Amino acid sequence: MTDQADPAADPLVQFSNALVARAETANNAVVAIRLAHGRHLTGLLWRSDIVVASEQSLPRKDEFELVAPGGSVVTAKIAGRDPSTNIAILRPATPLVAPSIAAGEAQTGAVALAIGADGTGAASARLGLVNLAGPEWHSSRGGLIDRRIVLDLRLAQREEGGPVFDAAGGCMGMSTFGPRGQVIAIPTATIERIVPQLLKDGRIARGWLGVALQAVAVPDALRETAGQSSGLMVMSVAEGGPAAQAGIVAGDIILSVDGTSTHRFRRLARLFGADSIGRKADLRLIRSGAVITVQATIAERQAA
Repeated sequence: MTDQADPAADPLVQFSNALVARAETANNAVVAIRLAHGRHLTGLLWRSDIVVASEQSLPRKDEFELVAPGGSVVTAKIAGRDPSTNIAILRPATPLVAPSIAAGEAQTGAVALAIGADGTGAASARLGLVNLAGPEWHSSRGGLIDRRIVLDLRLAQREEGGPVFDAAGGCMGMSTFGPRGQVIAIPTATIERIVPQLLKDGRIARGWLGVALQAVAVPDALRETAGQSSGLMVMSVAEGGPAAQAGIVAGDIILSVDGTSTHRFRRLARLFGADSIGRKADLRLIRSGAVITVQATIAERQAA
């Protein structure tokens, strides 16, 4: 007879057992947020009285039912939403037992374990890799995201909003669907920064010009004068808004704001953070075949 190796000493078995243990522990970090027609999203139990969720997928209503770890059901009310960072927070009517969440480290090529709620009080798990761990970036709505964390794993719609853990058990952030259908993580550092502001004000202040824009090509005859090949055409102007007060009209093509070219929406969105409110901005634009500059005072965007 030949001696059989001890399965417990097999590195693959050890790795599998470690993932099982990690998933069991992480079960206490997620709740199911009930939606219509038997559907649900996942919420991250940030602390006993705060649940963090993906703002982009959370319906516009004030109250939800949560299925807590173990299966108990509690109601929760929206305490704040920020579309620019895709973070929403809910306050359960009854405090829940929350695990201690330590910040994790995102490194390209590292293992990533995404946890979701299964809707009954238990958890689901997805294993993948960190495809990219890059520097800070701005969303299309201008929100500052502390790190670009792209995940190489599949994610079901119901699992969006759950925690993503590193190999050491630290939380890298909250899973969500990003640009071009990528699965990304909103970093723990971003959540730590945004949650106190949402608890205080219920929203994050953003600057606003009051225009609807569409990317267009600059007419050939004006490209040399404009110094760029594309801009943003004003499709409509909000009545009484900053752009209207500055005399901007539909059909104008905005080339730059305070010297920042408008050929990319995200570059433009960076200029409209909370610190921009009340600031005068120089807008270089094309009108009736001429390049002109007008000045507008940035206002605060009103809640939707």
